[in-house]
Amino acid sequence: MNLPNKITISRILLIPVFMVIMLAPFNWGELTFGSETILVTHFVGALIFIIASTTDWIDGYYARKLNQVTNLGKFLDPLADKLLVSAALIILVELKLAPSWMVILIISREFAVTGLRLVLAGEGEVVAANMLGKIKTWTQIIAISALLLHNLPFEFINLPFGMIALWVATFFTVISGWDYFNKNKQAFINSK
Repeated sequence: MNLPNKITISRILLIPVFMVIMLAPFNWGELTFGSETILVTHFVGALIFIIASTTDWIDGYYARKLNQVTNLGKFLDPLADKLLVSAALIILVELKLAPSWMVILIISREFAVTGLRLVLAGEGEVVAANMLGKIKTWTQIIAISALLLHNLPFEFINLPFGMIALWVATFFTVISGWDYFNKNKQAFINSK
């Protein structure tokens, strides 16, 4: 297994760590920034999410730099993104930091695209993420990070950046899903 794929797998392995820290009833106290307070577990969980998210850029960088782009990597990388983002979004709903309808829409798109990818993979086609998909992923990561951090530092100026970012992420989720199905519909039809 090459280095980029190991990095991708590390992202997958950080997901349960992130989930336990965010959801287990640890009492690590609170951090106060000005008049804003955040649980230490939420702050640490947000940092783990951000670190795990940056491995998306790192594995892609090394895959291209070392000329180690593989079909396994093309499959695992977006899967790791979907698992991480889905876990984080569900946690945000559990913590009442994100509306469930947006999370359902985003996760539904991820399942639909993954299903199409699996059908195409069965036909021998591996479809890598395109630019709209990458924009979708990064807008989701930015929104989730802001919400996990309880909108800090934007809370100081009463700017609901986390929710604005989630609206942007939802927009790109829908647009990229539509684009993905349009570009691959003929291959999907031919697979029947």
